[in-house]
Amino acid sequence: MGFRCGIIGLPNVGKSTIFNALTAASAEVANYPFCTINPNVGVVPVPDSRLENIARIINPPKFTFTTMEFVDIAGLVKGASGGEGLGNRFLGNIRDVDAIVHIIRCFDDPNVSHVHGAVSPADDIEVVKMELLLADLETVEKKIEKMEKSARGGSKSHHGERELYYMIRESLGKNMPVRNIEFSPEDESILSELNLITAKKVLYVANVSESELKERGEYTDTVEKTAKSDGSEAIIICGDMEAEIADLPEDNRREFLEDLGLNESGLQKLIRTGYRLLDLITFYTAAGAELRAWTIPEGTRAVQAAGKIHTDMERGFIRAEVLNYEDFISAGSISAAKEKGLVRIEGKNHVILDGDIVYFRFNV
Repeated sequence: MGFRCGIIGLPNVGKSTIFNALTAASAEVANYPFCTINPNVGVVPVPDSRLENIARIINPPKFTFTTMEFVDIAGLVKGASGGEGLGNRFLGNIRDVDAIVHIIRCFDDPNVSHVHGAVSPADDIEVVKMELLLADLETVEKKIEKMEKSARGGSKSHHGERELYYMIRESLGKNMPVRNIEFSPEDESILSELNLITAKKVLYVANVSESELKERGEYTDTVEKTAKSDGSEAIIICGDMEAEIADLPEDNRREFLEDLGLNESGLQKLIRTGYRLLDLITFYTAAGAELRAWTIPEGTRAVQAAGKIHTDMERGFIRAEVLNYEDFISAGSISAAKEKGLVRIEGKNHVILDGDIVYFRFNV
């Protein structure tokens, strides 16, 4: 599926508990730092009521949700960018994901130690932020050093790139993450080669006690204000309660949530928000025996969307037959939508929209 969210945070903030509930992958959970050493990986279906509605109408033998991949990355500590703890190894794991889910401890529990002695969401966020900034600063410094050495040898071909890296270095030195810097399309192309950690989008997750979930307090206010100032989003989850929900039979989960006055679990909200965070959309195919949802970045052209299904479909693309989800629901069936002229014939440069039902014609 190609889209990965890395779950990060300090040790003992509830990362693995939330990951376990999210993916039912049973990652080890223990009350000591560095319990997670190798990253655990879980693939999670994205909740999608539209897919279920389409399935109810066309009644396919099989329907398949689109997915996201979550990676539980071991806890960072102060000094990780310099190799403290298992820092360098973990920072490398973070570079391999598309977005970051930052878990912040927002609960008091004397039975669960805090790596810095006391619970302070503001301080915890700052520690992680600084380690990621320092890691990126080191990457940029090495790039600048290499280019300056090349320039001293008489090369002038990288002047524009050097200016870009100087600007990024200055911004990082002012504690500004790369994701908050505006770049031209040309600069974006250059930047993508560096794979900087702070260029990745971040979702802040406040892990709270059940009492804090019902009545918000100072801890969650801090996380929400930080997310807003960073141009990011924040959600609130009770990791222990989500673990309870994950252990329930599917039929009992909705009843449990209704008793709590909730429309969805915190983990469903996490998946949905993470999906939106990456500017992803969903389109559907209903060819053969399977109805299926597919994940693509917003702005993807029809020919690229065909390649998401199979490279032969992209290579031999002829046209796309496109039906809007709302038009399909209104018509009541694909055949009725065709009779009403609601199915459009589009070429390879057509941009697929969220909710489109697409049939690709191709020949190889």
